[in-house]
Amino acid sequence: MTQIAAIHAPGLENIIVAETTLSHVDGQKGELILRGKAIDDIAGKQSFEEAVCHLWQGLLLPSQTNLTPAFGTARLKAFQAVEQLAPLAKELSVIDWMRLGLDSLTIDEDERTNAVELTAALAVFLTSARRLKQGQTPITPDPEAGFSKDLLFMLHGSEPDKEAIDAMDRYLVTILDHGLNASTFTARVVASTLSDMRSCLSAAIGALKGPLHGGAPGPVLDMIEDIGEPKKADRWIEQELNAGNRLMGFGHRVYRVRDPRADVLKEGLKSLTHLTDRIEKAQAIEQAALKALKRHKPDRVLDTNVEFYTAVLLDAIGFDRTLFTPLFAVGRSAGWAAHVIEQQSAGKLIRPQSRYIGPSI
Repeated sequence: MTQIAAIHAPGLENIIVAETTLSHVDGQKGELILRGKAIDDIAGKQSFEEAVCHLWQGLLLPSQTNLTPAFGTARLKAFQAVEQLAPLAKELSVIDWMRLGLDSLTIDEDERTNAVELTAALAVFLTSARRLKQGQTPITPDPEAGFSKDLLFMLHGSEPDKEAIDAMDRYLVTILDHGLNASTFTARVVASTLSDMRSCLSAAIGALKGPLHGGAPGPVLDMIEDIGEPKKADRWIEQELNAGNRLMGFGHRVYRVRDPRADVLKEGLKSLTHLTDRIEKAQAIEQAALKALKRHKPDRVLDTNVEFYTAVLLDAIGFDRTLFTPLFAVGRSAGWAAHVIEQQSAGKLIRPQSRYIGPSI
């Protein structure tokens, strides 16, 4: 058998380690495709449950399925663990409490059932952790409500309006899956050992916690608030770039053009008419930043990424920045679950090599 020469690629850049039917990221064209559909043909047009069904169909679901009842039942089941875990809510970060919640659940032998229950549970654990940290009582899920509506209700304790529900759906669908990013790759590595779904998702959350993967939307709000008035944007941005600082919400590891998810979320802001001034300010800052980046870094393509309008949209529907990464885990968990099943179907243990550069004998 011919031996293939090993390739050293730091960060596995440009190395293909899996074939997938789930999503395709075209960094040159600025496209994100989820199972044959462009992201802007799904986000804003389908609920979270409908988009998950599209992603899972034929893999975790045998056919078109209404996931709303299953997610509702699963949220109620997860809520039963909240009281026992409540004493630890103030000691742990929200995302660590969510992982603890996953570990407390009884898992099923059927990984399809686990995919539904773990995705739903993360929404319950996020909202419960947040309320416990604020000295409030966690809210019992409504099993008949849609996923996004119930998530907002469990967080705020009041009936969300249609605009907020639509914005929540749009966000969760937009971040449902995105190729082989760090957390998804982590889930697939663990899945390749034939570990269980819960362990795979818990490991993925561990990868997501790292600031290079899931930590950028919060600093976008810091930037917008520091700038204040749009007329101050040019000076503030120039000072940051001259100091060698990075502008959060711009540039991407894969995209060499504009991140398509940025425009999907930007479009969703149009329905939030009560925040017109804040949205206009964000757009003015975005344009000032893009012009400055072209001047300072003409050899690089640094366009708006998903994090910029993630921050603006989530802030608009009542999520503070400490919840941005935990909420990302809720939406992305359905994508992780699909990758787990796909990886295990391939039946191949992921085992790359390392190059030894230590002292010789």
